[in-house]
Amino acid sequence: MSTTLTRLDSTLAAIEVALPIDPKPYTVGDRPTGLVVVDVLNGFCTVGYGPIAPQEPDEQISTMVSESDRLARCFVEKGLPVLTFLDTHEPGKPEPPYPTHCEKGSGEEKLVPELEWLENHPLATLVTKDCINGFIGSINGDTGHNILLDWISDWKLEALLVVGICTDICVMDFVITMLSARNHGLSPTLKDVVVYAKGCATHNLTAEMAVQQGLPKTAIHPQKIAHHVGLYTMTERGALIASTITF
Repeated sequence: MSTTLTRLDSTLAAIEVALPIDPKPYTVGDRPTGLVVVDVLNGFCTVGYGPIAPQEPDEQISTMVSESDRLARCFVEKGLPVLTFLDTHEPGKPEPPYPTHCEKGSGEEKLVPELEWLENHPLATLVTKDCINGFIGSINGDTGHNILLDWISDWKLEALLVVGICTDICVMDFVITMLSARNHGLSPTLKDVVVYAKGCATHNLTAEMAVQQGLPKTAIHPQKIAHHVGLYTMTERGALIASTITF
């Protein structure tokens, strides 16, 4: 094991002690529950598919994809709804500080092959968004109408189970905003927002990779540490972190 990896593992161990998350098993019971799948797209998950996609097979991401697919199939089999966010950007319109990604028509904005079946499933609602935060991306800029809130209201959902990528970016921004919306009374039926730890993943960018790509130090993104910090931040704000999901 390299000195860098040893140091990162040691840092992660210290962070896990200082910022505990204590995931618990979660059971999807009789109360109305919806699954939210965040950006499980080629541009973030399929090897070599764009500048933000992994450049080699990634265990955390592949686990997230398979768990997202498994849960989505379990939900629809039980007649429960699934809402899927698809990060989709107009060509030539950047989203700082990230490189060009998931442009419309590039294929990066499409669901990974494992989840393509959701595109035409009657229990699946697909929401394209042009920003990090899915709650904001669900707002129609002309009318102020929010597709996400309508979906929760139509199904009278009391719980949301959230999976996807990136744990500390799009997933976290959505979850934290959803908790604030719930607390503010914008979603009267909603009680719990649950984040499945193994159903989430984030990207990895080492210091060496940042130098090679000419990126600033702020682009360095150690995957395991960023994943943990994302989970901690969400639980700190009131999300429930799940270690396993059963029905």
